[in-house]
Amino acid sequence: MASHRKSRTPGARVAGIRTPALATAALTSVALLSQTADAAPGDDRPSLEEVEKKVGDLYRQAESATEKYNAAKEKTAKQRKQVDTLLDDVAQRTQKLNEARAELGSYAAAQYRTGAGMPDTATFLLAETPQDVFDQRQVLDRMTGRQKAAVDDYVTQQTETMKKRQEATESLRTLTETQGDLKTAKATVQKKLADARELLSELTAEEKARLAAIEKRKQQEAARKAAELARQQAAQEQAEQQEREEAAQQGGRSSEGSGSGSTGSADTPPADSSYATKAEKALAFARAQIGKPYVWGATGPGSYDCSGLTQAAWKAAGVSLPRTTYDQVNAGTTVPVSQAQPGDLVFFYDDVTHVGLYVGNGMMIHAPKPGAYVREESVYYDGESAIHSIVRPA
Repeated sequence: MASHRKSRTPGARVAGIRTPALATAALTSVALLSQTADAAPGDDRPSLEEVEKKVGDLYRQAESATEKYNAAKEKTAKQRKQVDTLLDDVAQRTQKLNEARAELGSYAAAQYRTGAGMPDTATFLLAETPQDVFDQRQVLDRMTGRQKAAVDDYVTQQTETMKKRQEATESLRTLTETQGDLKTAKATVQKKLADARELLSELTAEEKARLAAIEKRKQQEAARKAAELARQQAAQEQAEQQEREEAAQQGGRSSEGSGSGSTGSADTPPADSSYATKAEKALAFARAQIGKPYVWGATGPGSYDCSGLTQAAWKAAGVSLPRTTYDQVNAGTTVPVSQAQPGDLVFFYDDVTHVGLYVGNGMMIHAPKPGAYVREESVYYDGESAIHSIVRPA
């Protein structure tokens, strides 16, 4: 076998190799070459690191488009409701105006019967008595006054209502166009994701194994940082507990010296006990969703996107959150990462396009990305720099 291998020329093409041993060697060479930043001359194929980065960027673009779509959809629904209300109002006002026009028709008929359309001299000459002329003038004046008031009123109402309807219709048209643009953008991102997945599917077994190893190292590093955060939080909690106990002891001694019956503040529940109770309900709901697929724009119950999951979880605890990450990030109090508590919202990236629900010990539950499922993992899953902020919503 050794002599057989030596018989091949150094310039033999890798694609032409058929023996298992040589195929394995060739795959290993491809994997090693992909680690370098400089590609071989004439090789346009991206490295594994480049493929991984491209897919990650596309996932974030898709999630950003999803949040924008969610915002536009919510705004469109509100605008549509407003337009429907205005259209109902216009219909009612139009009906009143039609009734006014019918009344004006009766006024016109009455004028015709009384000869109001004739010149004043003719009306006077044809009247049986001057009193008849006076009576007709009085009736017509009253009729004309009521007629003018009715017309002015309803015409004004119709004009204002039609103006509002035009404004609302224009707003709805603009929003519908925006929503369509967002859908188009989403489709474009999904196409890029499909291209990236296709590229991944073309990797060799050796390359796929190495890519999996890269992902595993990232997960291990994320788990390590989560454990580090958990230790820091535990140490901080222990120190705070010790301070509370010391303060309680000092308060007890002061009470004994003064003869007071006060027992200090040791039995006083923490200020955030109500929050902890609500957070437990939110987390219980989120845990029950683990394993369900990420679907953009979904709010449950069979699937979720990231903000749809956090909104539904806190709704189960009786707390109403806005629909999108852009609004949820402003729906509470921002706290340092070191002081994160179970139930807090963890936001990611500079454009605030992802969110998860903190469960403690540096871990969170979230709907990660297209093609993935609701799961629990480290808040450092995409690196420490990816964390934007921590928000306590209730």
